Amino acid sequence: MRGESAGARIALVAGGSGMVGSRLLPLLLDAPEYARVYALSRRPLPLEHPRFANRVVRLDAPLSLQLKGLSCHEAFCCLGTTRRAAGSQAAFRAVDHDLVLAFARFAAAAGAERLVLVSAIGANAESKNFYLRVKGETEQDLTRLSLRALDILQPSVLLGMRRERRALELGMQLALGAIGPLLRGAAARWRPIQADTVAAAMRGAARSGRLGVTRYTYVDMRRLAQLPRRTVS
Repeated sequence: MRGESAGARIALVAGGSGMVGSRLLPLLLDAPEYARVYALSRRPLPLEHPRFANRVVRLDAPLSLQLKGLSCHEAFCCLGTTRRAAGSQAAFRAVDHDLVLAFARFAAAAGAERLVLVSAIGANAESKNFYLRVKGETEQDLTRLSLRALDILQPSVLLGMRRERRALELGMQLALGAIGPLLRGAAARWRPIQADTVAAAMRGAARSGRLGVTRYTYVDMRRLAQLPRRTVS
C-alpha cells in the first residue's frame, strides 16, 4: 500500500465562519491530501495559511459568475442559520435550503466528486416542524442532483462556543448534556455532540471513499471523526 499523492486535492467550503465550519477549516488545512482549501464567505475570514484561499461572494449573484475557473474535488457545506437570526421563515429557508442548493450546484459544476453536508437529526420533508421540514427538503433536493457521493451529517444539539450567543441553544446544551449519557440504543442519535467532533467527521466522510447517499448520526459521526487518511494500492 502507498499513500495518495500529497497535496493532490482541492476542498471547497461554505459556512466557514460558523460553529462547525470554523473548526473544519483548520482540519482540512492540516490534512496532507489537500493542496488548496477554498472558503466562500460574505466577509473576509480571520484565517491565514499558505494553502488557504478565501473568496468573498455576494449572495444575490450567481456563484458561477463570481468564481469562474474555480474547481474542486470535495465540497463541504456548513451553511445554516436560525429562524430568529434570519428574521423570518422565508429568510431562514433562503439560507438553509436555497443557498445550500446553490452551493451544491456550483460545486458539482466545478467538478466536486463529493458533497459533505451538516444537516440536523430529525430532518424530514414531511415534518410539521418548520425547521426540520426545511432541513428534510434540502436533503431531498440534494439527492436529486445525482452527486457521485453525498454525505449528510445529522447532529443533535451542537456543543461548543459560538461567536454569537444563542440563549435557547445554550439552555438545550446544558439540559441535553446532563441527560445525554442516558440516551442509549436508537435514542443515542439524539445525544448532543461537540462541534469539533462534527467537523472531524466531515473530514472523515471525505476520507471514507463511500459512494452514493449516506446519512450519519451520533455514533456514526464519532467513528468518522477518528477515520485516518485513506490509502490506495
